[in-house]
Amino acid sequence: MQISIFGMGYVGAVSAGCLANDGHEVIGVDPNQTKVDLIKKGQTPIIERDIGEMVAANTASGRLRATTDVGDAVRGSDISLICVGTPSQLNGNLDLSYVRRVCEEIGSAIKEKGGFHVVVARSTMLPGTMRNVVIPTLEQYSGKVAGKDFGVCNNPEFLREGTAVHDYYNPPKTVIGESDPRAGDLLVKLYEKMDAPLVRTDIEIAEMVKYTDNNWHALKVAFANEIGNLSKALGIDGHKVMEIFCTDTKLNLSPYYMKPGFAFGGSCLPKDVRALTYKGRSLDLDLPILNAIMPSNQCQVQKGLDMVLAYGKKRVGILGFAFKAGTDDLRESPLVEVIESLIGKGYDMRLFDRNVNLAALTGANRDYILNHIPHISKLMVESMKEVLAFAEVIVIGNGAKEFASVLDQLKPGQVVVDLVRIVPNKSEAGRYDGICW
Repeated sequence: MQISIFGMGYVGAVSAGCLANDGHEVIGVDPNQTKVDLIKKGQTPIIERDIGEMVAANTASGRLRATTDVGDAVRGSDISLICVGTPSQLNGNLDLSYVRRVCEEIGSAIKEKGGFHVVVARSTMLPGTMRNVVIPTLEQYSGKVAGKDFGVCNNPEFLREGTAVHDYYNPPKTVIGESDPRAGDLLVKLYEKMDAPLVRTDIEIAEMVKYTDNNWHALKVAFANEIGNLSKALGIDGHKVMEIFCTDTKLNLSPYYMKPGFAFGGSCLPKDVRALTYKGRSLDLDLPILNAIMPSNQCQVQKGLDMVLAYGKKRVGILGFAFKAGTDDLRESPLVEVIESLIGKGYDMRLFDRNVNLAALTGANRDYILNHIPHISKLMVESMKEVLAFAEVIVIGNGAKEFASVLDQLKPGQVVVDLVRIVPNKSEAGRYDGICW
């Protein structure tokens, strides 16, 4: 395939070398004449393991060339990759001036070109940038329509400096956000030999995936550092702690807890976070991430409450109020906090949870209900049917399978507030409201 790559910086140069090495005809484009001249001489414009040899070999073979002429590059290619920088402004927002400029230039070139050209953004851009900046600019300068006359994709890269060539050929995933299937089909051909999951999705999701990845990596580094600092203060080897932590791929490094939804609760997580942060304070340690966990969790409790309050309807039913499905444990259940707030505001409520049956409860759970939240026990009913017959707003509080049928049983005027994603639906105004979707 014939490919033009705009921006011969870190991502662009690595992409150019690897794609040419795969047998594609690649044109590197950059306004910096020095970078263009280096590639023409078979030299790499960046320092990165293995890329120098690739540039030299593929320049010699004719599969890789470089130019400052945008029109020549677009005319000579089927697909253009945007790999220009998106540096931070002083306020933290992105500087999109390079992106805008290159879109203006590519759009102008597409205007004069026949056939279906695909423009792919590899540059890291916030969600909405493709729709609000890239596509409008391309359409304005080309006089053509994205998804019809030319294609647009977002294709985030997952390259680490120092191991970029290895990462290119061994990606954790390949993500393609596409304006239309035709554009996506062409881009997929670049990755046919990759042994990695291929995900084709909406453009905005692809944009957000890149930021989710990088912020998660940053959080992991900072989290490990705080655990290390606390461990050292306690005379413990933090490296050994984290080595053992990372051997657990069933819970610690897994999708298990990594799903947006409501706040955590139960008898373990809140208690243990508080205990560890208290220990940090007693040692005069600054642990901003660990100290932020409980306030962040409380924000999610408040968000769930605010969603119910926003409807202004006084009859509220709660389906599932143990802290998770399959348990009768109400201790530190975030739903209990929501229920108590609603009661305090004068809401009329009915509660159902098959596992929370007062007659069957024993020990700590029974004592907790009778002595700490007796007012809640009086609102419990025997069936989901009773809640549905009563409530104007129905809150799904945990993932018990029986609650999945609720949407099929709604009466006109009833609305569901879903805190667990009991169904895969997106939010639908006036009928179904997911807390994070």
